[in-house]
Amino acid sequence: MKTASLSYNSRKALIVNIGDKAGTEIADLIAQMASEIEELRRTKVNVARIVPDPSEPRDPIVEEPV
Repeated sequence: MKTASLSYNSRKALIVNIGDKAGTEIADLIAQMASEIEELRRTKVNVARIVPDPSEPRDPIVEEPV
C-alpha cells in the first residue's frame, strides 16, 4: 500500500515558515489524515435503506376490501 505523505519541498516550506516542531507536526497530521481517508475509501460499503426516508414522497397504500 502506498503511504501518503507530503513532498520534501512541501514539508520543508512548512518547517521554514512556521518552525521546525510545528511544521513537522502539521506535516505528520496531514499524512495521517490522508492515510485515514484512504482507509475509509478502501473499506467503504454501499448502504441500502431498509426503512423508507420520511422526507421522500410515498404512494398512498390502497387496501381493497375483502
